[in-house]
Amino acid sequence: MKTILHTIDTTGPGGAETVFIDLATRLPKDKYRSVVQIRGKGWVYEELRRRGMDPVLLDAKGSFNWRYLASLRKLIASERVDLVQSHLLGSNVYCSLAGLLTGIPVVATFHGEVDIGENERFKKIKSSAINAGAARIIAVTDSLRDDILSRTSLRRNKIDVIYNGIDTSLFQRARSNTLRREYGWSDDDIIIGSLGNIRTAKGYDILLKAAALLQQSSRSYQFVVAGQGKGRLFDDLMQLRKELNLEDRVHFLGFIDDSAEFLSNLDLFLSSSISEGLPLSAIQAMVARLPVIATRCGGYEGLITDRENGWLVEVGNPGAIATAIEAVAVDSGLQSKLGDNARKYAIDTFDIQIMLNAYEQVYRDLL
Repeated sequence: MKTILHTIDTTGPGGAETVFIDLATRLPKDKYRSVVQIRGKGWVYEELRRRGMDPVLLDAKGSFNWRYLASLRKLIASERVDLVQSHLLGSNVYCSLAGLLTGIPVVATFHGEVDIGENERFKKIKSSAINAGAARIIAVTDSLRDDILSRTSLRRNKIDVIYNGIDTSLFQRARSNTLRREYGWSDDDIIIGSLGNIRTAKGYDILLKAAALLQQSSRSYQFVVAGQGKGRLFDDLMQLRKELNLEDRVHFLGFIDDSAEFLSNLDLFLSSSISEGLPLSAIQAMVARLPVIATRCGGYEGLITDRENGWLVEVGNPGAIATAIEAVAVDSGLQSKLGDNARKYAIDTFDIQIMLNAYEQVYRDLL
């Protein structure tokens, strides 16, 4: 029995956090004992508790928190940890340093370009720490791996690609009319959904502008956005929605617990993102057999073959999004083709067991 310490520096909800939780709770219990450390309470904490885990809470605030590093080292020793699995830049840096101090192998997973942003402070120092302390570095897409290599000094021979995975069985369900009943929409209304927390990278301002272009269409489109939102960005989006006269056309639902139920209400799935790693929400939509319209923002090019299992458009182009929506909405044969191909590809490539097997292989190699 090997003990793995799993850690992440965010409290969720989100795609990286979901993968973190799945790794911590779904590895074979006859082979691995999981210890989980997070920075505080929130969605991740509650989900871990729901799955029977008792997370260790250690706050890592500050540009460099030596006290946190000392606590992490102490936790590794007290729990007799054999391997550390970290996620996202902050945890990857701290755990790599802890790996140097303890001699324990560290697997550091990057989930998107945000981890290696151009404005990231002390990027060279952080890359050096990960190079020195991480035994293996995981990128969740081929394009992210290439981006990491082009923008950091992380070593090519340490980087592997492991795609994120989902429990595909949860998203193969019958259609639902919950949203139509709740909002009083007719069968002729075309429901277009986006799933993801409200962040700049999601490009929801572009979604609003595309929705505005479709107001003159002969078809009736309803846009629904499911994701946590607050603060200045959310307020700006509400103001833009008002200015574009879209308050009865674009609906922000807030955080939802059941993404499978949400997706089963949609006719089309839309991502207007300007940057993505490997978006779990799109994979979920593909398994749900939805036609996916998405931007060429880094995460989708390896996921979607244009016009075969989805439709790709330029980043930041509301007109291209509106044109794609009209083209797909009018063609039921195209909808079936994109949906059928998407489901098959997603199940064959992104089932959670494929991801778990790949991480297990990395752990076996290091242990």
